[in-house]
Amino acid sequence: MKIVFSTDQIHLHGGIEKVLAEKANYFADEVGYEVIILTCEQKGKKPCYPLSAKIQLMDLGIDYHREKSYFSPANLFKIPNHFFKLNQILQQLEPDAVIVSNFGFDYYGMPFFYNKAKKIKEFHSSRYFDAVARSQNKSIIKKLMYQFNDWIESKYDHLVVLNKDEVPYYKSDAVVVIPNPISIPKETALLDNKQAVAAGRISAVKGFDQLIKAWKIVHSKVPEWELHIYGEDYVGTRKQLEILIEENDLDQVVYFKGSSSNMTKTFQDYSLYALSSVTECFPMVLLESLAVGLPIVSFDCPNGPRNIISDKEDGLLAENQNIADLAKKILHLMQNQQQRKLFGKNAKQNSLQFSTSVVMKQWVNLLHS
Repeated sequence: MKIVFSTDQIHLHGGIEKVLAEKANYFADEVGYEVIILTCEQKGKKPCYPLSAKIQLMDLGIDYHREKSYFSPANLFKIPNHFFKLNQILQQLEPDAVIVSNFGFDYYGMPFFYNKAKKIKEFHSSRYFDAVARSQNKSIIKKLMYQFNDWIESKYDHLVVLNKDEVPYYKSDAVVVIPNPISIPKETALLDNKQAVAAGRISAVKGFDQLIKAWKIVHSKVPEWELHIYGEDYVGTRKQLEILIEENDLDQVVYFKGSSSNMTKTFQDYSLYALSSVTECFPMVLLESLAVGLPIVSFDCPNGPRNIISDKEDGLLAENQNIADLAKKILHLMQNQQQRKLFGKNAKQNSLQFSTSVVMKQWVNLLHS
């Protein structure tokens, strides 16, 4: 079987890129599929996550202007060439299935190119706020846009979402729930270091400002604990957060650590993971935390954390966007080492349900259905 993954790029660190690499490697090395990763703006850069030598990389060279709106004239003028090249390469490759991983212009055109292939669109973000906006919308133009998106999605053979809470947000009858996969390492975090970790692209949606404010409370009780934040900066968000850290006199305990291509290994040096996002669908960082036995404290934001964390078993769910409650639960695990280690043991065991071998069988079944 020949599989094409279609996405924008695979050189930046992120959940989509991490999951794509995990799945592509499994298809190529474990199942023996012929796998092609097709990008449109790789710009000659190396993939940020290790890929099997059996995987073929191809780039269309469209190179959208990311510093501008996706719907700016400079980007819209690139669409015809993108669609022409996309259709041409699919006719040349003759794949059995195409999996659209990102949410770019290829999402709109893919159902109409090379109809012999099964077309699958996977969604990595929550539609919770989109559903709220749709229910409150009174604009005719926006209603037409929603209907257009629904129509595009109806043209896909399957829509893959990451948890059951997302299913009602889609109008299609072809929605399938398959969680993200994670490779489970043998190593386990010792949970003895007085350090907590958070990770993700440094952007507003990740809510690191809320976590920093919560850490102000934490620091007043356990000043010896540090918070390390991993991730790449997005549109200058890190600078704003550094100012917030200094204003709260936390510059000696809260540090930005850059990006890591192996967060599973990195997490082994920490004693708990903190998540403060506004919304999450199925964050890889939580799976990577569980996989090394790292207990989690997270906002109960829509809709991912509650579908990964077993509350009071391998982590604690704080009231959504309640900074005081997040700080309280972080402090609880810091000050209760025995429970922290019990949660860590449970985390390692609970991660097995998301192991690559378990999850990818669902993908293989879907491709052959």
